[in-house]
Amino acid sequence: MLIDRELYLPEAWIADRDRCRAVGVSDEVGFTSKPRQAMAMLRRAFDVGVPFAWVTVDEAYGQVEYLRVWLEEQDAAHVLATKVTDTVTTIEGGERRVDELIAALPERAWRRLSVGVGAHGPRDYDWARVPVRICWRPGRGHWVLARRSVKDPAEIAYYACFGPRRSTLLDLAWIAGARWRIEECFQQAKNEAGLDHHQVRSWRAWYAHITLSMFAHAWLAVSRSVAAKGESVSANRA
Repeated sequence: MLIDRELYLPEAWIADRDRCRAVGVSDEVGFTSKPRQAMAMLRRAFDVGVPFAWVTVDEAYGQVEYLRVWLEEQDAAHVLATKVTDTVTTIEGGERRVDELIAALPERAWRRLSVGVGAHGPRDYDWARVPVRICWRPGRGHWVLARRSVKDPAEIAYYACFGPRRSTLLDLAWIAGARWRIEECFQQAKNEAGLDHHQVRSWRAWYAHITLSMFAHAWLAVSRSVAAKGESVSANRA
């Protein structure tokens, strides 16, 4: 389910205060990058005790160094997609690109795993990981994870990972694959609860629409879960 939202306003928008006032954007609202907005939403979730085990994001966020550092400071386990040219500190202490680290692995390091079912059946990929960083905190570990296409071995995605030292390759691959389920959640919210069906003209209207759509999507998700158990669903109960 979707539990939080932030409206991104480009810097040029924020710089035009008359335009902002015309649509109800307070003068106190300054420019905030998307990674900073993600951090704000995560902070709210952490503060109210939302149960979670891992954080995962796409490359646009995962390549942002300050977001990765912040998550580690929160001791939040994560699998973050990153760019092919990203560099990491190796266990020897030097800096290397993630693609170079993975390219140096022998073929036996790769394992074919399915981390979910897609529209055309199991999502099978070859996965491998390499431990990185000189020093690990007690009970924690760092890895570079790679996902290789079965049909096109040259197609490889990379992830920067931090989490429990006992984490297995399957654990990391499963979290990386969770992004597909998140995308499906967004698509359901758009198709079934009108998440993107808005033509709002004000700051407040956008938040009102998105919040109500999220509530509607949550109700549908709970209803499906209850129905799957053979129980009845009522409006009062929801």
